[in-house]
Amino acid sequence: MKKSILGISTLTLVTLYGLLGAIIILVFFLAGGEVLTGVIVSLIVLIIQFLISPWLTDISMKWIYRAKFGEEIPLYLKEFIEKECEKYNVKYPKIAIIHDGAPNAFTYGRTKKDARLVLTDGIFDLLDEKEVISVVAHEIGHIVHYDMMFMTAAQAVPLILYGIYEILAKRSNNDRDNDDNKAAIVGYIAYILYIISQYIILYLSRTREYYADSFSVEETKNPSSLAEALVKIGFGLSTNSNLQRSSNALGIFDAKTSKSMVITCMDNGKVSKDKIKNAMKWEMWNPWAKWFELNSTHPLISKRLLEISKRAKEFNQEPYIVFDLQKTESYVDDFLLEILISFAPIIVSIISIVVFIITDLNKIYLCSGLLIALLLSYIKFTRAHKNSDYKNTNVENLLSEVKVSHITSVPCTLEGNIIGRGNPGCIFNEDFVIKDSTGIIFLDYNQPLNIANKIFALFKSEQYFNKTVKVTGWYRRSPVPYVEIKTMEMDGKIKKIWTYPFTKVVYIIGFIALLVMAFI
Repeated sequence: MKKSILGISTLTLVTLYGLLGAIIILVFFLAGGEVLTGVIVSLIVLIIQFLISPWLTDISMKWIYRAKFGEEIPLYLKEFIEKECEKYNVKYPKIAIIHDGAPNAFTYGRTKKDARLVLTDGIFDLLDEKEVISVVAHEIGHIVHYDMMFMTAAQAVPLILYGIYEILAKRSNNDRDNDDNKAAIVGYIAYILYIISQYIILYLSRTREYYADSFSVEETKNPSSLAEALVKIGFGLSTNSNLQRSSNALGIFDAKTSKSMVITCMDNGKVSKDKIKNAMKWEMWNPWAKWFELNSTHPLISKRLLEISKRAKEFNQEPYIVFDLQKTESYVDDFLLEILISFAPIIVSIISIVVFIITDLNKIYLCSGLLIALLLSYIKFTRAHKNSDYKNTNVENLLSEVKVSHITSVPCTLEGNIIGRGNPGCIFNEDFVIKDSTGIIFLDYNQPLNIANKIFALFKSEQYFNKTVKVTGWYRRSPVPYVEIKTMEMDGKIKKIWTYPFTKVVYIIGFIALLVMAFI
């Protein structure tokens, strides 16, 4: 498997640079030195970013995430890291601890000689020693495999392709001779390849995650411990996506969105396989899961669990999980309906505007079309914010829901302890992670004005840490499971989120404005 993953990664990188090389050859013959100068500048910028990013990220870690470098780590973990570093000629990484109960682990840097390893308190709180070692082994795998450098090399391709597109697009707007028209065509081809290359890089990133999982399994000789760690802190834990791009941070879980969720699934101190299977159902059966994975840096947790479980026989272990649940219905019809609900408002709006421009009809027809589009948008809003039947539930039950997405919500009420921020340690992050008796899930705190969110994060959010709260809101997946907060009660005081009523008022104003415009 290891050789297969390495071969796929190498072939993917060769393909990326093959596409880039073909475009550069076309550019050389059609556009000359101007574009090639832009390519060289882009490469210089990328190299400078690669060289200085570890130090910039160190500053960010210290000032924004309150990370503490140089703190002591448990002896068992220190000894494991020292052994791996000696084995693979890796310099002992700088280790930072973020004192936040939400679990996270990631690495960043340039090479094996200057890597940083960041861990949160939640890693040690939720995992036993073997599981902590498995997670850290995954991160060391990223370091040993030069993944920071590997992904930087890959990310150069879309950066250059987009630069070529911008230069040639501007050039075609200024001149109209035949050569510039040809150059413009090359520019648009570059833009198409830019989009394709982004998806190729996401695929490459997912492949490298399997590679790091494989490294962890081989070094610990205990696939079940890594699988158990994934179950406990997996299913969507993330860090700030901008941080990942700027620092080449490589985490145990997806860093694409600022949403985090973990699941414990414990029965009398042991992981319940039935609960894990229930939590896997959404990823295994709901078509949205495949779509979100396509746009993600990490594979679906369920797929990683099954891949790790295949390695069990090599180490005389039973497979950690065998997903043997039978799907009793198709979810494709719900998926297609949600796609229709998602895109219908935009499609109707575009058609209305185009018909109005082409036919020069009375504006009442345009307003009627826009009213229909606004109504469809409101239907989408109410589906994502069902304002009735807020059932008392827990994390385990929410995770077993299959008919849920970013379009379709489950109204719910949860009670538990706030253990940390949604983006662990980040002082500007207003979101939370809540833990009940069955698991842990991300809470989305979202006021109508973003500045209000940041003020709350900086000055008020910490008063909720380590406190019991009762949250009412909407459970959704995208693909990370999360609950958008409607109200949050602590010590008898209720904190209201005003986005839902504010949005309803905006819709009412929109309806009234379009009606007035239609008849003026």
